[in-house]
Amino acid sequence: MTTALTVASIQQACKQLRLPAIAGQCGPLAEAAERERQPYLGYLEALLGAELEEREQHTVARRLREAHLPRLKTLEDFDFRQAAAVSATQLAELAGGGYIERAEPVVFIGDSGTGKTHLLTGLGVAACRQRRRVRFTTAAALVNELVEAKQQLQLRRVLARWARYDLIAIDEVGYVPLAEVGAEFLFQVVAERAERSVVLLTTNLPFSEWTQVIPNARLCKALLDRITDRAHIIETGTDSYRFRRTLERHRRKGEQASE
Repeated sequence: MTTALTVASIQQACKQLRLPAIAGQCGPLAEAAERERQPYLGYLEALLGAELEEREQHTVARRLREAHLPRLKTLEDFDFRQAAAVSATQLAELAGGGYIERAEPVVFIGDSGTGKTHLLTGLGVAACRQRRRVRFTTAAALVNELVEAKQQLQLRRVLARWARYDLIAIDEVGYVPLAEVGAEFLFQVVAERAERSVVLLTTNLPFSEWTQVIPNARLCKALLDRITDRAHIIETGTDSYRFRRTLERHRRKGEQASE
């Protein structure tokens, strides 16, 4: 009974101090410490370790929620065997996060179904695991948000919010032609982050064809200069492994139906 009262008292103190892991683990860890005859400092170390681990997990979970990723896809989930053009070694090195510290852009170029968004998301997840502030968006959604912010006289505030992220992942650049004001906003976001914070992009167009979506040639050139400076440019190819996977799935269904 004395032990139960002591644990209850500790849990009440932990509630006031906002130490939920210690509140939950103090009893079980104390029993383990007695069995194993751990010194007091060993028990304290275990308690603090449990609290730090739980806080780390909560921070990462919060970063993942705030990132607005379309799906929680990781680099571990990516089948590099089906994407011969992509280097698993290069992506593993990028996942370490050094490019974020150096503010080096990453650009994925390839046709639909070649894994661009998966790889973009995978790097975003890796950055969240390092407790970095990440935000995913499509080029069209980003431009629409900024156009609306300008109409509501909130452009400066919204741009400042985007500038606070450690990593911005912009998907589908080149899929939808941008009006000149939209292209200017995209350039502003990218230019303000140049050599300070990192930008990740996916595009289905080679750089020589970007004038199809950004007709202002001078603005297009300026945007490309910012995006490609010191960038990691990764070509994912033209062979859609997503389409091959669909065909394989249908083939297997056909074989099962004929059995």
